[in-house]
Formats: sequence, C-alpha cells, structure tokens
Amino acid sequence: MPKQVDHRERREAIARALWRVVEQRGVAHLTVREVAREAGMSHGQLQHYFTSRQAMLTFAMDFASEQTTLRVADALQPFGDRPHPREVLRAMLMETLPLHADARATSRMSAAYVLEALHDDNVHARARDGLVQGRALVEQLIRTAIADGFIQRDRDPVAETNLLLALTGFTTLLELDVITPQEVLTAVDQHLDGLFRNDGSA
Repeated sequence: MPKQVDHRERREAIARALWRVVEQRGVAHLTVREVAREAGMSHGQLQHYFTSRQAMLTFAMDFASEQTTLRVADALQPFGDRPHPREVLRAMLMETLPLHADARATSRMSAAYVLEALHDDNVHARARDGLVQGRALVEQLIRTAIADGFIQRDRDPVAETNLLLALTGFTTLLELDVITPQEVLTAVDQHLDGLFRNDGSA
C-alpha cells in the first residue's frame, strides 16, 4: 500500500520551512525555490501545494497566527477556565513579542508579511483584516474588564486598546538588542498594573 500523504501536515512543514528561511536568512531569500530547498523537497513538489509565493506566504502567516493562539491558550491553562483579564492580555503580549524561539519565528514571519503587504493589494487587504480582528478582540477584552470592574470605568477603551497594542513596538528594540527581555517584561507589567489598578474595587 502506498503511504498516504497528510496534505495539511505537509503544508504546515512547508510553512515552518518558510519561517526558518525568514528567521535565518531574511526576507530577501524568501523564494519558492529557497523554501522548497529548506523543506527538503523539489520546486515542483512545493508547487503542488502552493502555486505562488503569495499563497505560500499567506498560509504561513495564517499558520503562525494559529500557533500563537495555541501558545496563549497553553500559557493561560494554569489560571483555570476564567483567567483574570490582566493575565489574558499579558499572555497575548508575551506570545506576540519575540521573547522566545517560537514567538520570535512568528514575529519575524509577521514582519515579512507586513513588508509584502506594502506592495501587494491582496496581501494588504488580508493583513489589514487580520489586524482589525485582533485589535477588536483586545478592545472587547478591555471593555469587558471595565464593565466587570477590573478597570476604572472612566478609562477610554479605544485609547487603552491602542496603548496596549503600542507595546508590541518593543519588537524592533528587542530584535536589535537595544533593550533586554527583562526590561520589556518590566515595562509590560508596569503598564498592566496601571491599567488594572482599580481591580475589583469599582
């Protein structure tokens, strides 16, 4: 019997190969041929799964988002079925910033995707939609935390969402060794402490 090929598994392997190319060699080397070589397959085999660089990049970005979501869920497991909103937001930031190998790979993947989006209308629309959805999720978490009394009721949820997402700007400073991971953790925790200083008292 010929071995059955798990196409989802193969596509994920290609996505991880793409991540490695971006992480280790940079966006300039992000070609179908280079990714095929990294994945250990021929150019023709890879094109069986992805007919274009754009399709391959989009799948790799979607897979990166899925992996980030899974890591956030794993990080929240110790906090039970209803984790404190501060812990949810902290976990989301920790898994978005390049603070460990997996997060660093997906962060660099995201950077490559943004660069692609600047010059491709289809990728731009898809990338923007993803960011809009992600931002809406954060804003809803903050609105709920305000309604539940964890955050002061006079806080502006739109402004607080934007300030929280601005913390992802630490990515560049981390990648270029301007600041240390510990300095980032301190800044994130201080920001969250300020946001949730009304915890439970409203």
